[in-house]
Amino acid sequence: MELEKLPWSEIAVPLATAEDGLARLDERLRTSPIREGWIARTHFYDAAGSLWLDGELVHLEDLVLHDAAMDARTPTHELTRAHAVLRARRRIAAAPPDWALSQDGLAGLLGREPPVQSGSLPISREADDFKNHGKDRASAQRDETEDDQAWAAELAAIDAVVSRSSAVLAGEVASSPNRKPDIYDADWDEEARLEEWREDVKRLDGLPPVLAAAAAILAWETIEPLQYAAWLGRVLGAAVLRARDKARFHLPCLCVGLRALPRETRFARGDGPRLLAFIQAIAAAAEQGLKDHDRWILARHQLERHLAGRRSTSKLPALIELMLTTPLASAQLIAKRLDITPRAAQDLVTELGVREITGRGRYRAWAII
Repeated sequence: MELEKLPWSEIAVPLATAEDGLARLDERLRTSPIREGWIARTHFYDAAGSLWLDGELVHLEDLVLHDAAMDARTPTHELTRAHAVLRARRRIAAAPPDWALSQDGLAGLLGREPPVQSGSLPISREADDFKNHGKDRASAQRDETEDDQAWAAELAAIDAVVSRSSAVLAGEVASSPNRKPDIYDADWDEEARLEEWREDVKRLDGLPPVLAAAAAILAWETIEPLQYAAWLGRVLGAAVLRARDKARFHLPCLCVGLRALPRETRFARGDGPRLLAFIQAIAAAAEQGLKDHDRWILARHQLERHLAGRRSTSKLPALIELMLTTPLASAQLIAKRLDITPRAAQDLVTELGVREITGRGRYRAWAII
């Protein structure tokens, strides 16, 4: 993309608007008491919006329940992809600002880093300890030692299988040398394309943060580093804003902003119109973020009125915080998070007066709109 050929007279005003809106949102969140809840909720909205932009529909209710491992039905492929976007956003937001754009960061987002097992001791480590224990007994019981070593090898094999399965279940993009030629292009050099994209991002250092983020997304669409992960470019565009200290206290929701644009703007042709569309999306995302923040903090103040006269052991404060950190919650989800029964969860929701949004008599869900 040649910057000198861009229509600067058309880009200048939207660029200034986006820069100003993003700065105001970030400053509002810096001292906001609901910042963590705002961030947690908007991750869900942007993940669902990312699939919407790709022509797929994912319900927020299904995404929230899937994230809590409480699926009401068998997860669809679209739901799994939306959860991959959700996990990527959370990982970028929790990491240092420049992590996502580094070589290690991209490897982590693509599932190409060495797998790390959860827990205090990986399975392979347990296998080694068990094998060492068998060696200590080898002098007395050689037959048992051989069995122990065979069992340790099996545990190590299980460890490898669990590692691969964890990457697949996490929805991460895995680099596999045995990809089917009828699905993946064998000549598609992802490593070279990723390096080309990173070099393009480095050349954007002298540009304003919003313009650099828009150009990074445009470069991702042009180069297409990954054959089946176009959504990652939009997430990395938000990471550019965070790395450039334009969004220090949140990860912008560019997919939410793109959804707010007219269809003809989203599908504009040419580098100039496409770049302008991404700039307008950043401005729209910042504007929507400010509106959501003000609405949710007002709802928080109204809900806190129900705490007057409550015991110190009441679960209502915890329920308010939960409702502010998730787009919606079912009785089972509330019961799981607050460690109470589903019946008690329904009673708490009734006391709090949160709006029921499903309109059903069973399998209901509540939300702060």
